[in-house]
Amino acid sequence: MPGIRKSDRVPILGELHGEIMVFEPLQVKELAPDGATIETAFPLPLNSLHDLRLTLDTGAVVVKARVVHSHVGEMGEDTVRYRSGVEFVEPPAYVGAAITEFLETLKS
Repeated sequence: MPGIRKSDRVPILGELHGEIMVFEPLQVKELAPDGATIETAFPLPLNSLHDLRLTLDTGAVVVKARVVHSHVGEMGEDTVRYRSGVEFVEPPAYVGAAITEFLETLKS
């Protein structure tokens, strides 16, 4: 049985556009506390903002990232992989600490 609506929906007579955010898999190629190089199956527009979920040893963190550069990284017979450089935008202190701790673990 569907839920009961708490309010009536209002028809939109003109146009109202939106976007849906979907988490897609990506591969992190390089990582620093202030940004990363990532590889995706689709191009990322320059200066676009994205929420990245990074699965570190201590758990997953989500950080907002701005695309600084993007180019075709690898081409296969049926696939294209795109490499993008992203900078983290005002990451919370706990995210920076988690990334730094993860990187220190990799170095040792």
